[in-house]
Amino acid sequence: MGDLVESREWYLAAYCPEGVPTSDHLKLRTVTLSLAVDSIPHNHLAVETLLLSVDPYLRGRITGILEGLFISQYQLNQVITAFAVVRVIRSNDSKYSEGDILLNPNASVAEYSIVPSSQITRKIDTSNGISLSDYLGALGVPGFAAWVGIEVLGDPKPGSNVFISAASGAVGMNAGQLAKIRGCRVIGSTGSDDKVKLIKEEFGYDDGFNYNTESDFDAALSKLYFPDGIDVYLDNVGGKMLEAVLNHVNKHARIPLCGMISQYNKVWTEREGVRNLLNMVGKEVRMEGFMLESYWHRFGDFAKDMERYIQEGKVTSKNKINIGIEGFLESLNSLFSSSNIGKVVVQVKA
Repeated sequence: MGDLVESREWYLAAYCPEGVPTSDHLKLRTVTLSLAVDSIPHNHLAVETLLLSVDPYLRGRITGILEGLFISQYQLNQVITAFAVVRVIRSNDSKYSEGDILLNPNASVAEYSIVPSSQITRKIDTSNGISLSDYLGALGVPGFAAWVGIEVLGDPKPGSNVFISAASGAVGMNAGQLAKIRGCRVIGSTGSDDKVKLIKEEFGYDDGFNYNTESDFDAALSKLYFPDGIDVYLDNVGGKMLEAVLNHVNKHARIPLCGMISQYNKVWTEREGVRNLLNMVGKEVRMEGFMLESYWHRFGDFAKDMERYIQEGKVTSKNKINIGIEGFLESLNSLFSSSNIGKVVVQVKA
């Protein structure tokens, strides 16, 4: 490879406070990047991006508004960043060598980049039988979110009744399997009958329901799925589903708030409220929102657990691989479609 490369990258052209982002907001441009040895600062790496993780939290970083998620915003005209698997092209750090495959949680959404080695989370062992896409799914943002929600905050005991919304999504499919490993009864809600079948047959859920055809969440939870109440609810959607759950929680139930995807594309005045929070008082319910940044010190524990589960066949994944960096925006918006299943990954380089 020569010292100069043409690298395509996605940058933020305008903020998108509501609705889904379009090519008016995120744009693709080509820049010339020097990979010459004397262009790489000390303790930096020249890398090519192999795989990019497409996650719902990215939507919250392009609103231009610090509310709701209170997540740092991308800067206008700057390349955006995401979780990625990268390969070292040239190294100015003795810990890394050309050809190393690395996990970078703050990678530029670009074909090539120069990065400080301090950004790197870990070196990937490509001989351990785990696919690279799993490092962005079960071993990436979605898996980590599921692990924090179930293992750390939910902490269900064997026999607990666990409910997970958006169960066929990248977080939900991992969360359900983690709860089953703990010996729980696990029910999920999804957006289609095919997804209900998927979570039961591939991810071990005990049962599930299609929220698009279930007309009364309150009745469904009480009569069909949780006649003995809910001990842990991992919330990924918010809105009416969260409200219904609060009518059927058991005493000392835990509700980790991982996300509220049904509300992301709305301004706060249009979002659905929850009217029955009083139920938390009498039942002494613990409801807690979380951001992965606050649990980053536990990433090593998570990775050790999840690698073992994958190798033992206790956790499986469903990854959708979209080819080509030019499809990143389309891939991001597909997360909010009712047809999305599992983890979305953009393959930039083979």
